[in-house]
Amino acid sequence: MDLRETDEQQLLRESVAALAGRFGGEYFLAKAKSGEKTTELWAEAGKAGYLGVAVPPEYGGGGAGMVELAIVAEEIAAGGCPLLLIVVSPAIAATVIATSGTAEQKERWLPGFADGSLRMSFAITEPDAGSNSHRITTTARRDPDGGWRLSGHKYYISGVDETDATLVVAKLEDPQGGGTAAGTLRPAMFVVPRDTPGVSYQPIDMAIVSPERQFTLFFDDAPLPADALVGGEEAGLSALFAGLNPERITVAAYSNGLARYALAKGVAYARDRDVWGTPIGAHQAIAHPLAAAHIDVELARMATTRAAFLYDAGDRGAGDAANIAKYAAAEAAIKAVDASVQAHGGNGMSLEYGVGALIGAVRAARIAPVSREMVLNHVAQHALGLPRSY
Repeated sequence: MDLRETDEQQLLRESVAALAGRFGGEYFLAKAKSGEKTTELWAEAGKAGYLGVAVPPEYGGGGAGMVELAIVAEEIAAGGCPLLLIVVSPAIAATVIATSGTAEQKERWLPGFADGSLRMSFAITEPDAGSNSHRITTTARRDPDGGWRLSGHKYYISGVDETDATLVVAKLEDPQGGGTAAGTLRPAMFVVPRDTPGVSYQPIDMAIVSPERQFTLFFDDAPLPADALVGGEEAGLSALFAGLNPERITVAAYSNGLARYALAKGVAYARDRDVWGTPIGAHQAIAHPLAAAHIDVELARMATTRAAFLYDAGDRGAGDAANIAKYAAAEAAIKAVDASVQAHGGNGMSLEYGVGALIGAVRAARIAPVSREMVLNHVAQHALGLPRSY
């Protein structure tokens, strides 16, 4: 594996960074505080082909891979505009449809992913399931009149108010009429347009400062056409896993970008802030935490690149690598934001300086899309060969 980026990857990184820099953290915070969306940034990123960089070229995409999509996610976040919808729309939903969708589904959905004109949420989390997907209760049953009926609810679903549809993970009802027994997992994924009858949503008040909001989704016997099912009745599990590694990789990239943004703020302040005749960055108490955080971020970036490379290569180690990257990036981002806030002193908690608002965003990455503890469980069992603990 050559750790040096190709000329094309370097150009992509520079171009995305330039785009994000034209908007910046002030734009992002202003949108968050006013309740507006980052529509302009998303539209420009889509028009430039950045959001569709990993979509197959026959559907208008760039035909690249997860390495390139991770670059996009990282650089937009490093510019102060962390777009969580990159994780759920291009990374999860587009990947699932590209790898598991029918020809008709690919023709219908992928061109919109390619140019950014389509945004799709992803819904797997439920209040009583947590990380135990075997406890999912949202159920899809055959409609005698054709198609499907979806019932149940999901929560902590990102961006429902600004996406066109949601890719929903549900359990298939037992065809023999026995329901869906607890402890069984027969998942299936459905594309559910936002205006589907029987679908409603409510916002969840969050401590995170972001234009992208979280929602509880409700499905009240919502009717879906037969072709809403992605991956087929027997391929739901493989289709689901096709989207989980890209999710972890792009969350890692997103965290790396936020960490870089925070460190840049902290370093600039430490270089310019003069107390007692010398910049505060000359003092080891300020410089060392920033330097240590930088080292952790660079290690996390390497782990993320490795995970994306293995995913694109179809390597079986991609799952372990994706989990490791997500863990490392979340921890590094928390450390970077903390060091930056501390370097700012009291100003670190002022919205004017743009670092205090990052605390919630990076802290959430330790919890979602898979918790720190579940990553450690995975590594203990699959990488170290220890007995399963849950």
